[in-house]
Amino acid sequence: MSKWPMVPLRDVISHRKEFIQIDDFERYKRCRVQLHARGIVLRDHVDGAEIKTKKQQVCGSGELLVAEIDAKHGGYGIVPDDLEGAIVSSHYFLFEIDLARLDRRFLGYYIQTPAFFDQVSAQGSTNYAAIRPGHVLEYQIPLPPLSEQQKIVEWIDAVATRVEEAKELRIESNEQTAALIFAETTRAYARLDRFPTCPIGELGVGKVGPVQTGPFGAQLHSSEYVDTGVPVLNVGNVWPSGIRLDRLDHVTEEKAAALNRYSIKTDDILFARSGATLGKVCIVPTECDGWIMSGHLFRVRLDHTRCLPQYLLAALRGAHFVRAQIFDQVRGATRPGFNTKLLSGIQIPLPPLNQQQRVVSHIEAVHDRINLLEIQQSESSLALSAMLPSALNKIFNGDGDG
Repeated sequence: MSKWPMVPLRDVISHRKEFIQIDDFERYKRCRVQLHARGIVLRDHVDGAEIKTKKQQVCGSGELLVAEIDAKHGGYGIVPDDLEGAIVSSHYFLFEIDLARLDRRFLGYYIQTPAFFDQVSAQGSTNYAAIRPGHVLEYQIPLPPLSEQQKIVEWIDAVATRVEEAKELRIESNEQTAALIFAETTRAYARLDRFPTCPIGELGVGKVGPVQTGPFGAQLHSSEYVDTGVPVLNVGNVWPSGIRLDRLDHVTEEKAAALNRYSIKTDDILFARSGATLGKVCIVPTECDGWIMSGHLFRVRLDHTRCLPQYLLAALRGAHFVRAQIFDQVRGATRPGFNTKLLSGIQIPLPPLNQQQRVVSHIEAVHDRINLLEIQQSESSLALSAMLPSALNKIFNGDGDG
């Protein structure tokens, strides 16, 4: 229970209902309210001629903005300074704050608490889920003296700053982790310089080249996709961590049979061939055996008596001199692309299989150590995410004095 008196918002805010007429020859900025009390952000800039509803409201910096429909999902916030003058429709409510009694930052933090959300969501229990300005004015808020509000805001600001700094360090750590794996993989392959190199195109079975592109154009069109059937893998399913099985496309059994030459098998390597995804690579797991690949992928099928799939995968994914061969040959300035000839010509060191396995085991050990670190970081990230809500709950329940 808060140690401060609870007052209705109507004591410290007032509903402002003023509209302007949109000028077709003016340009306006529009804002929107993010859900879950995550604040107000810029929506877009638009010419008046494109705005169909000509009566709009103008936001003032520091005002409370509440969405009529989305309020029950946390659709409210304090208008930031950079959105002064932004327009919103009549489906939003604007409230001026009595700054002599209520610090807008104090209100901004309080509306992020479960105590406030519970009051708003209570209006969503009826068939008509929208709220009205009168509802907002009746919501209760703890109201310490203004000087104490300001001290509380300073304390919460300090907590929020520490949380953001820790999150930035987490991002830097993730980047350093990726760089570490890349560097260690590069070193592992650089130590193989005493062995001869071999182009990928010579590592297939018999006379068949290992690199195969997927079906294009009339061979497989998106209009042929069905809800269920044989899955088709696209670049969106290829991730460094492996195949992602969400958002799969499918073709019928008959179509899959017609595209049999484009089917994939366990331990095939899939390589994204164009655009921003160029160079993304992963290995095919057992559960994807017999599926079809799309025309945006290469399939690399190796002679396992000469080259281990995991060995080539690691080289394509993280060895600098191998990656350099790929991107030095990229064709197409506006849309980077690759072809089977270029991928087949990529040179990799080719030691005996037992040496290849040692390289793979070393890199997997590095990944295992990194994965353990990432688990620990994930746990700390969850703790970070809980810090600010915990601080808000503590202060507004009267358990802390800032």
